[in-house]
Amino acid sequence: MSKPVRPVKAAVLSAGSWGTAFGRVLADAGCEVVLWARRAEVAGAINSTRTNPDYLPGVELPENVRATTDPAEAAAGADFTVLSVPSQTLRANLAQWTPLLAPDTVLVSLMKGVELGTTMRMSEVIEDVAKVGRDRVAVVTGPNLAREIAARMPAASVVACTDESVARRLQAACHTPYFRPYTNTDVVGCELGGAVKNVIGLAVGIADGMGLGDNAKGSLITRGLAETTRLGLAMGADPLTFSGLAGLGDLVATCSSPLSRNHTFGTNLGKGMTLQETIAVTKQTAEGVKSCESVLDLARRHGVDMPITETVVGIVHEGKAPVVALKELMSRSAKPERH
Repeated sequence: MSKPVRPVKAAVLSAGSWGTAFGRVLADAGCEVVLWARRAEVAGAINSTRTNPDYLPGVELPENVRATTDPAEAAAGADFTVLSVPSQTLRANLAQWTPLLAPDTVLVSLMKGVELGTTMRMSEVIEDVAKVGRDRVAVVTGPNLAREIAARMPAASVVACTDESVARRLQAACHTPYFRPYTNTDVVGCELGGAVKNVIGLAVGIADGMGLGDNAKGSLITRGLAETTRLGLAMGADPLTFSGLAGLGDLVATCSSPLSRNHTFGTNLGKGMTLQETIAVTKQTAEGVKSCESVLDLARRHGVDMPITETVVGIVHEGKAPVVALKELMSRSAKPERH
């Protein structure tokens, strides 16, 4: 008699909006899911009410999702360990979690950022801290607005790993009737698309807040994709990645949806709110606010011109008035489109 096949186990660290939404995807695909929550009241609510009222109110979680405040309990025996924390906190958190990880677990990044100081992509931080090979690190990215996916609205995504067989395993673990994952081995391109789109989302939000119209939005999205692709090519990425879900798909969703934290953050800046006022009314992390500096640093290290990113840094971190930054951006010297 054949032995029964045990379900795939997934640990999701932590229970924010995207972590919880992706946990629901994994559960709907048949995985046993354990969410790690930093706060006991969040874990308690998930276990007792099957909802996460702080991050996804009204969304019912399946019975094969449970929560804990103990990261060791969450990580024990996990086939996939999904990391979903603010990108600038990954290194410190993962340093604490690494001794708890299951020996052969695949580490999955949901994060879209570039680390300040080191300019490392999130997969590189994972490799550095957890001391694992790149074949043990995967990335989920694409047009993944958490609230829509939690509501089981149709979406596609990319699961990327340098080892295609690992990418296919993860693809199978999160494939549902409403969530369609595609595999990709270009981890560099997929991560850059996710990180830079947050910066361009801020720029488009600022333009929307200033009332600059749809021509400006279309121009920023297109030229933002161009500078993302330039950086990707300089770093060895496949240019086709940027016309796919991890590039254009994610960029369009971020720049056009009121559910996008980065777009909303930028809109408030464009309407005249100060940085501190905008931070005060933003309940969750807008990754582009910090990552715009590390993305610009990365571009300068590779000798890549990224004027929109530079403009966002000027507004967000150097106190430049959006109207002044716009004038400077529009008065740059004329160039061929493929410059």
